[in-house]
Amino acid sequence: MRDMASETGAAGSAEPEAYDLVVIGGGPAGLAGAVTASELGLRVALLDLAERVGGQFYRQPAAALRAGRPEALHHDWDAFAVLRERLAAGGVTHLARHHVWAVERHDATAWTVHAVTGADGDEERPVRVRARAVLLATGAYERQLPFPGWTLPGVVGAGGAQAMLKAGLVLPGKRVVVAGSGPLLLAVASSLVTAGADVPAVIEAAGYLGYARRPGALVANPHKLAEAAVHGAALLRHRVALRTRSAVTAVHGAERVEAVTVARLDPRWRPVPGTEREIACDALAVGHGLVPAIDLGTTLGCATRRTPDGTLALALDRRQETSVRGVWAAGEPGGVGGAQLACVEGELAAMAIAARLGRHPGPGGRVRQLRNRRGRLRRFGEAMAAAHAPGPGWPDWLRDDTEVCRCEEVSAGGIREAVEEYGARDARTVKLLTRAGMGWCQGRTCGTAVSCLAGGAKPPAERRPLGAPVPLGALAALAPADGAARGGAAGGDGAGGSAGGSA
Repeated sequence: MRDMASETGAAGSAEPEAYDLVVIGGGPAGLAGAVTASELGLRVALLDLAERVGGQFYRQPAAALRAGRPEALHHDWDAFAVLRERLAAGGVTHLARHHVWAVERHDATAWTVHAVTGADGDEERPVRVRARAVLLATGAYERQLPFPGWTLPGVVGAGGAQAMLKAGLVLPGKRVVVAGSGPLLLAVASSLVTAGADVPAVIEAAGYLGYARRPGALVANPHKLAEAAVHGAALLRHRVALRTRSAVTAVHGAERVEAVTVARLDPRWRPVPGTEREIACDALAVGHGLVPAIDLGTTLGCATRRTPDGTLALALDRRQETSVRGVWAAGEPGGVGGAQLACVEGELAAMAIAARLGRHPGPGGRVRQLRNRRGRLRRFGEAMAAAHAPGPGWPDWLRDDTEVCRCEEVSAGGIREAVEEYGARDARTVKLLTRAGMGWCQGRTCGTAVSCLAGGAKPPAERRPLGAPVPLGALAALAPADGAARGGAAGGDGAGGSAGGSA
């Protein structure tokens, strides 16, 4: 592995080096794809926002912390260790701390990825990477459903709490309630109690009976049941209460979190009157599943599909290729399914790309084995999404003064006024009338809530010329021919395995 700041050059330098494949995102999918493609003889560049590979799932403590056993905070660490060894032994060019802001299409076998890079405190500079194919492994980000008090200090994302522990070896609080929906909650609570936090309760809005509607997915993936058993045993050992069909509907405190209100939910996720109770705590870790990070793909024109939990994912063929020839995707952009599925899809994509570019894709038996495993894991991912899909009644949690868009300080009342008084019928119109979604996160945090309040189920697939904040100086430093993407084909999410991952 060549671990480099960049060998692609900024504006005014020599023409950047060309690769066979550029992989965007250093999580499980991107890592598996990069090392497999390199071993099949392709010249590969791996771009990632983080300093070290692993993404959110395999996030590691900073070197300065000198953690003796980072693997203690992870599940299935051995698989990551093998991938990391293959990366170190191979010829992949690892471009760390590279924030991708656009992808430019020249034709089906000629692409330029635009990024900015720079160490902490340094001025960011533009970088271009040219390649014959692109693999999107941009991960996912947490879905947040707002409620009164969710902006108080001490409220963190469920995945964010896990990231704090894995990367910083710190806890979000001493007494932490874990809430939301999805299997991530069990993993987060298990990690927190093992690290010494007091977790009085895990509050699951959906429940687990939904899995019974797809028994085939469970039977085909016994290891998933084993994982759940491990987390469940940890919660039992530490006497953590598990409350299903319930939600945190309010957070209380002056300067930071002091308590939360928990209420039972009806089948539509509306709070049941008279069931409220308070739980004292100093932190809340909350999340309602993951949303595929597909901005790069949608901006390039890639087709999408609706997942069982109402999010959008890229539509992929059996080779992991998108509807845009020359662009492949692996892991969460194709639908949330976990790290094991991400690794399988990364390897399959690499084999398909190698075949497209004239290299031998490896043993046919291996391809069939991977496809069979992908099918089993993808079916489980679909079952998981269906079981934990948010109910339509959750907006009943909101008061009119509850902030929905935190960046622009737009309240639920403001959005409802745009709908009821000014006739807004979709998230885009609400954005124009209220600025909801126009802030720093560009709707990644508030998009689901705004769309639901506007009467929709999911924000539309955005197509932006810039997929991430870029310093004007970096844009100005580009050569004139590169100052704007040709054909409207540039844009997308940041280098994403480390921007979401399959936690």
